[in-house]
This record gives sequence, structure tokens and C-alpha cells, in this order.
Amino acid sequence: MRKSVKAASIGNGGGEQKSRRTATRIDSRKAAFVAANAAEAKKGHGTLILEVGQVTVLADYFVIAGGDTSTQVRAMVDAIDEALSRLGMQPRSIEGKKEGRWVLMDYETIIVHILQEKERNYYKLEQFWNHALIVDRKEWLEDVSGATETARRGNPSTANK
Repeated sequence: MRKSVKAASIGNGGGEQKSRRTATRIDSRKAAFVAANAAEAKKGHGTLILEVGQVTVLADYFVIAGGDTSTQVRAMVDAIDEALSRLGMQPRSIEGKKEGRWVLMDYETIIVHILQEKERNYYKLEQFWNHALIVDRKEWLEDVSGATETARRGNPSTANK
């Protein structure tokens, strides 16, 4: 299991190494927990975390959550982005926010999928990635206080909240 945010380096032919993933102040597991809890705070449903690091090089974790409307999906995107930015994480890309039907948020070590029910039932990401481990909901719900505290310590501007 990869908990470090840094990944293997890729050579560029000149002996110099470039990191494929950038370092952040929080490990990918905690970041996935924070993202899942931010989705839940906006009344996301069916939220789950898949540990995909052993089956793909795309990320260490996928967070998948559902929203009822495009407005709710966009609110979840904003809440997740805000929560992860407090941890020093910036997205490489956020796709689909304008439409609000299926939004993909790429934070390098975690990828967040927020889908409306129709899209979630059609694409069935959980089935496609069924060989990944599902992180027990009790584990990440119980961890939110520790992850939130880590975020506050990492960002003095949120310390009094």
C-alpha cells in the first residue's frame, strides 16, 4: 500500500530525474478521507473510497460520491476542493463541473468522482474497479476529526475555526 504522495521518478534521458507526483503535506489516505467527508457534509450519497494503488498507476485512492442535482454536485466539488486546498493540495484538473452530471477531480494521488444517479448507474465505476479494496466507511468517518485537525495545524488561518 502506498501512503506516500511521492511516486517513482521518471528519467528524461539526461540523467536528471523528474517526479511524476508532487509532494504534499498530507498522505493520500488522509486526503481521500477528507474528500469523502466533505462530500458527505454536502449530503452526498453512496460515498465510498476505493484503494486502487495496487491495481493502477492512476492514483492511490478513488473517492466516489453521488449527488441528486447538478447544483448539489457542484456544491460537493467546491466543498471537496476547499477541504483539500486547506491541506495544501491543488487539483491538476477538474472536469465536468459546468455540466454537473459527472465531475472528475484529479489530485494526482486521489481522484474524486461525483456523479448524478443516472450517470453512476450507467457507468458503474464501483463494478469497473471491483478488484480494488473498499475502505470501510467506519474507518474514514471515524478519522475525520484527526484529518481535520491535521488540516488546521497545516494552515494557521483555519486554526480558530
